[in-house]
Amino acid sequence: MELFFEVLKAALLGIVQGITEWLPVSSTGHMILLDEILSLKVSAEFMEMFRVVIQLGSILAVLVLYFPRLSPVLTKKSPEEKKKCLSLWGKIILAVIPAGVAGVLLDDWLDAHLYNYITVAVTLIVYGVAFLVIERMQKNKTPLYAEADDIDAKTAIKIGCFQMLSLIPGTSRSGSTILGGMLSGVSRPAGAEFSFFLALPVMLGASALKLLKFGFSFTGEELLILAVGTAVAFFVSLVAIRFLVAFVRRHSFAVFGWYRIALGAIVLGVNLIFG
Repeated sequence: MELFFEVLKAALLGIVQGITEWLPVSSTGHMILLDEILSLKVSAEFMEMFRVVIQLGSILAVLVLYFPRLSPVLTKKSPEEKKKCLSLWGKIILAVIPAGVAGVLLDDWLDAHLYNYITVAVTLIVYGVAFLVIERMQKNKTPLYAEADDIDAKTAIKIGCFQMLSLIPGTSRSGSTILGGMLSGVSRPAGAEFSFFLALPVMLGASALKLLKFGFSFTGEELLILAVGTAVAFFVSLVAIRFLVAFVRRHSFAVFGWYRIALGAIVLGVNLIFG
């Protein structure tokens, strides 16, 4: 019975991961907050690894939804389409270098000092305000890049530098890259899609790093918990990605800004009252 409840918790964490990974509200921040309320009965080392590796389910959802567009060789494409696909991958690789280097250098320090509810609450609020301000600034501007394929190498690197901010819990990887894209003249839909594509190497690298640090000596219970969380994250991500792409074609990101501010304020208030 105890294992059953642990699996249910893992499934709930998978739902939260699958939704919040793609919406600009911070998946890691939500996972940390949820862990304060509903902790898995596992070691601290396993939980640290679980929060990251569960993202593999979300990555698989991107591959399933965008495989025809991202594969230069396994789908029928004209020479021009293959060239365009390879060019997109080149820009993706350029954009992931800043966060990749910073993540390897700062991983242990970030885990030790910033993985807490205060950091999450503050960054939720700060970036919530940023979304509202930037949406107002960009309201009447025509984007320079309407599609993700149109983004040039220089702009890709700029977005990659913004992605480094997502190493701070509560910031949101998708949020930081979308904001960086908007400030660089990228449309909302293009920024969202480019954010999805950047997730592939970034999250694969982060997951590999965590797995190497944890080792591969799982107990049967740990393996089941990880498998359930990852599988649920995959199926929920399929829905969340489709929702966000459709949403940003008709609406601004202001609603996510207000949500972040409200959640951050609630977290700070609850902890101030109850300690």
